[in-house]
Amino acid sequence: MADLRPLSVELRRIAETELNEVEERLPADLKALRDWLAKQPHLKVRQDDQFLVGFLRGCKFSLEKTKSKLDHFYTIKTLMPELFGKILVDEKSLILCRSGTYVRLPKPWGVDGPRLQLTNYEKFDPKQFKLLDLFRYQTMLSEQSIREDDHSNISGYVEIIDMAKLSLSFLAQLDFTLIKRMGIFAEKAQPTRLKGVHLINCPKEGVALLNLAKSLMPSKLQQRFHVYKNLEQLNEVIPREYLPEEYGGTNGRIADIQAEAEKQLLSYRSYFAEDAQYGVDEHLRPGKRVSADSIFGAEGSFRKLDID
Repeated sequence: MADLRPLSVELRRIAETELNEVEERLPADLKALRDWLAKQPHLKVRQDDQFLVGFLRGCKFSLEKTKSKLDHFYTIKTLMPELFGKILVDEKSLILCRSGTYVRLPKPWGVDGPRLQLTNYEKFDPKQFKLLDLFRYQTMLSEQSIREDDHSNISGYVEIIDMAKLSLSFLAQLDFTLIKRMGIFAEKAQPTRLKGVHLINCPKEGVALLNLAKSLMPSKLQQRFHVYKNLEQLNEVIPREYLPEEYGGTNGRIADIQAEAEKQLLSYRSYFAEDAQYGVDEHLRPGKRVSADSIFGAEGSFRKLDID
């Protein structure tokens, strides 16, 4: 038997009807994936059952798609050492956690629905952090979810982004090359599936920049962006009960969510410290080597936006 966390009745139904998961076949599916990995001299990956089944579920149990996603996951991480090279549970990540800038809400959107994740840029201090720090923290939580969050793995996840008090100093940090790369990572490498990005309270200064950032995303992700003038418009799509108390809902208090997230992050300290041993060695890849250009395409010369 595969060493996996049991699913709820609702998620088991989704896994079987939408993801093509057959419980009795899981050991054979995992063995087929490990047999392939054993023949990939360039690729060193985590191989515990819960981690690998996250990729199988994210690819609807297509072995070929799972191979590609696993390879892209570690290839892109290796190609982006500035983001993935030193992922540590350090004081900076803990301070960012405590800020409440980015939280995963405890109650999913329905008993068999996606995980809801909330970003509030009012809580992000651009004098203390860079956009890269926030993305690094988000990838840490995302990797936790591969192993811990059955809703994310089976039903996907939804991002809610509150831009009410977006500062000009934050906008000045926007790195469009980084944003483009993160979009490609989300599509080609991340096993948990992004179901939607819902932006509220977007200031007029941010609309043009948002459109530019969105244009750099893969077309499939572009179609999943939705912009609302205010919270009331969002609640026509996502009922208020699924939002935290600070937004008039019943989905936890942000202070409590932060505290629980910090405990979980600390419990992953050794997990992330081990990450350095995993990755891709292009010198050992059979066939043609992969480069940043072949993954990300032409990126031009834009890096950051200059705002006076």
